Amino acid sequence: MKLSNKGRYAIQAVFDLAYHAGERGAQIKEISERQGIPSRFLEQVFQDLKKAEMVRSKRGPRGGYHLNVDPGSLRVGDVVRAIEGPVLLAEPASADASTSEQVLGAALGELGDQLEACFDALTFADLCARADSLGLSRQPRGRYVYAI
Repeated sequence: MKLSNKGRYAIQAVFDLAYHAGERGAQIKEISERQGIPSRFLEQVFQDLKKAEMVRSKRGPRGGYHLNVDPGSLRVGDVVRAIEGPVLLAEPASADASTSEQVLGAALGELGDQLEACFDALTFADLCARADSLGLSRQPRGRYVYAI
């Protein structure tokens, strides 16, 4: 199984909010620059994350996106399901399928469940701790100066 670009970008964007933005939030431009994700693509990702109530947005000069869920309780699997849907390695076998199709369908269904459990075992707080242990620096939100 390979995550789509949208799924990978969603995980990166939520990680960025958890690691770099914290309670301050971040604007799409900042996340785009830090993560190397096209800003137009991020806008679509954040719309899906807003529908799933994982992030919220605030307009204005101090606006941006904020996590709506504590990073310790937000799992990578939650984001994957919000963007990609449930993890299915194969469609369930029909009742009139051959024996091998039924066996393979059941086995792939179990593998999909195990894969989903692996995604659910990893929280965004875990990813932040991993980034800290790797010595990655947190990049605080830049301060904008407005002159009139």
